[in-house]
Amino acid sequence: MTLLEAVTGPSDVRSLPASALPALAGEIRRFLVDRVTRAGGHLGPNLGVVELTIAIHRVFDSPHDVVLFDTGHQAYVHKVLTGRAGAFDTLRRAGGLSGYPSAAESPHDVIENSHASTALSYADGFARGLRLRGSRRRVVVVVGDGALTGGMAWEALNNLAGARHPVVVALNDNGRSYAPTVGGLAAHLAELRAGRRPALFEALGLAYLGPVDGHDVAEVEHALARAAELGRPVVVHCVTRKGEGHPPAERDRADHLHSVSPAGARGAPTWTDVFGAEIAALGAARPDLVCLTAAMRGPTGLDTFAARFPDRLFDVGIAEQHAVTSAAGLALAGLHPVVAVYATFLSRALDQVLLDVALRRLPVTFVLDRAGVTGPDGPSHHGMWDASLLPVVPGLRLAAPRDCASLRELLREAVDVADGPTAVRYPKAEAGDDIPALRRVGRHDVLRAEPDAAGLIIAVGPMAGPCLDAADELAGHGVPVTVVDPRWTAPLDPELVKLAAGHRLVLAVEDTTAPGALGGRLAQALATEGSPARVGTFALPPRFLPHGTRADILRAHGLDAAGIATAVLKRTGRRS
Repeated sequence: MTLLEAVTGPSDVRSLPASALPALAGEIRRFLVDRVTRAGGHLGPNLGVVELTIAIHRVFDSPHDVVLFDTGHQAYVHKVLTGRAGAFDTLRRAGGLSGYPSAAESPHDVIENSHASTALSYADGFARGLRLRGSRRRVVVVVGDGALTGGMAWEALNNLAGARHPVVVALNDNGRSYAPTVGGLAAHLAELRAGRRPALFEALGLAYLGPVDGHDVAEVEHALARAAELGRPVVVHCVTRKGEGHPPAERDRADHLHSVSPAGARGAPTWTDVFGAEIAALGAARPDLVCLTAAMRGPTGLDTFAARFPDRLFDVGIAEQHAVTSAAGLALAGLHPVVAVYATFLSRALDQVLLDVALRRLPVTFVLDRAGVTGPDGPSHHGMWDASLLPVVPGLRLAAPRDCASLRELLREAVDVADGPTAVRYPKAEAGDDIPALRRVGRHDVLRAEPDAAGLIIAVGPMAGPCLDAADELAGHGVPVTVVDPRWTAPLDPELVKLAAGHRLVLAVEDTTAPGALGGRLAQALATEGSPARVGTFALPPRFLPHGTRADILRAHGLDAAGIATAVLKRTGRRS
């Protein structure tokens, strides 16, 4: 039996002799490389925290002591050491192991966060609550240097220092998140690593220990034990290397194999690839165009733009709120900023979109990658909310392309708008074939026209393909339907409202949550006009959806050709 096979929980880790720990670390690394490269997931970050996580579980007694991981990208080793190694073959698959901490999986997972810079605030609240209840449970939180570029982390550190709660902060400093850590913080940590400057953390009132070699279990264990004895908030500065122990990750200059796709995954162009090429072309034609990213240059497709126009690409770190208001400042200076973020992360900066950009009617374009169902990253990453939240922003125009050609077209239209914000949203998926339109009426495209249509299907964005397939199936049942693509889903196109008013049955099919979606807004507009048209919103339910493949999740909620056809047949009184 290997050392790893003998570890069924943290008590087994604590019982091992110190001499066995390097061998255990090696087994964990080999295990992660094997399982994660097969299933897909976050590899590089976890390879970098093997010794750090072993040390945490030797000093602290989870789940009695509270162990928190910021973001969750670095929690796989924690899962392995808390009895979940046997489930790694199901990693990020439907019904299987989550790619992030999950309280439903284990009592060793307290929070279910997969957005950065939050765990320190959880720790502050947890420590306050434990003190009020008279509990002696300890709190340790692992936070990366990249996460410290987020303002929320410093709000938490400020409060931790003021309250003097005995929270141990294990700072996993590998010099990067996805990309290298940016700004003054990165420079300060580099000075600390070189031993040339007092720590900013001490100036705030936090104790500081380090830097320590994050790949030396004994050194990290000693520092954590000392920190726990101090009885006050302490930052233990652990210097690590992302991708440690796996040569392909160590050689990968882009992101040290931050995440890997499942073995055998297809490599066809994605929506992100199409955006990346088009924004670079726009950059060549528009010297006023600049781009901002929140530590996600590569994942959002901005690498080509950055290579061609390095002075016009701004990485602000994991700071979406700052990115949006900085974009407002760029717009006030006469430029057209493009803020490229995942759809799920824009909700962190909704106040800034509303009151820093829209209030001034500033020309800022938001490009929302991973919109709708994202798949294996699970409930925190499904981009289900932006299409319902953004239409309430006065003056904002929201576009949903159906294919590569319309993505290019809508992106160009978006950056041409000079009197207010725009947004373009698209999914995490391979880009399919282009879908030609029969004609354009107002702002919408007619994809299929039936003179005696039994109903109208409004196919939002990438739902166009399944809707057209459903129309073919419906024609076989003697139920002809017209299919249109609204292109711009907010504000409502008056011509689309007029078209819908001419049909007794209207079905809006959308890869977003139903409340606030286009279907509901269209129904309200038609009701105001006194139209008898019945509008159905065929979208995702208003709840957090589990991880699984995008295709399976859409199918489970009827958002495939068969499900759409069945919905129309039911509403027309036909049987499938």
